[in-house]
Amino acid sequence: MYYKNVSGEKSMEKMEKVKDLKFIDKKLGNVFVCNSGIIKAESLESFGPAIKPYYQMYYIFKGHGLFTIGGKKYKLGKGDGFLISPDELAYFHADKNDPWTYGYVGFAGSDSDELVKGLGLTVKKPLFKSKRNDEIHRTLTEIMANNTYKLTAELKRNGHFNILIAILAENTATSPKGKVNRTDNYVSKAIDFIHANFCDPIKITDVADYVQINRSYLYTLFMEAIEVSPHQFLADYRIEKACILLAKTKASIESVALSCGYMDALVFTKAFKQVKGVSPSQFRKGNVK
Repeated sequence: MYYKNVSGEKSMEKMEKVKDLKFIDKKLGNVFVCNSGIIKAESLESFGPAIKPYYQMYYIFKGHGLFTIGGKKYKLGKGDGFLISPDELAYFHADKNDPWTYGYVGFAGSDSDELVKGLGLTVKKPLFKSKRNDEIHRTLTEIMANNTYKLTAELKRNGHFNILIAILAENTATSPKGKVNRTDNYVSKAIDFIHANFCDPIKITDVADYVQINRSYLYTLFMEAIEVSPHQFLADYRIEKACILLAKTKASIESVALSCGYMDALVFTKAFKQVKGVSPSQFRKGNVK
């Protein structure tokens, strides 16, 4: 949304535009911490074989150990991490001569599967790496410090968990590869952004900035995936929403225009007529079914 900066001073007569963009985070809206800790293991100290009812993520700060899941064994050390998925039988133990120190956090929630998928982790690919030991240790410590039932503690605990995941995601998050993944990771996210922001005067450069690719590449991906340019997709979506408002509300043409991202009613009317062949007023009167 663009706001007008109004002032009585002549030097402030020129209006400044400020962007207010929405962010698309619906996939990660319901994930919460179940437990957390930092363990300095003794020689050959072990866990399992056992099953957890939620996701459990581990990160090794120093030392070595062995992790076993799905019939596979992994020798791990400093900077390595691993994920145990719900209801999967797992076992791990510290090295005899160089036992590890590791941190862990358990999490669940209706969106936890999507979170893990976004990190690119599965039962068959449960490992990840990071070099940000100090940040991970500090964030885990903050999670552990907020360990009561109080709302403030819960909010802080889950907030620091999100920071932890953001740190780990820099090395683990899946990157787009191939045409299908490009569509999933760029085009679908761009479409989500347009759906959330069509009511504001966004431009395609805003969409490209959100998905972190340049405008020309976004155009190429849209044409490959849906054979429509990003600009045309945005324009069509705005007109589609405008038709709904014209048919179901008594809002003025100016209000409909503003509600669909057009700051100028004349520009909106011209765009509407190009798509529908009639003006917004004619459309409202029922000249077009």
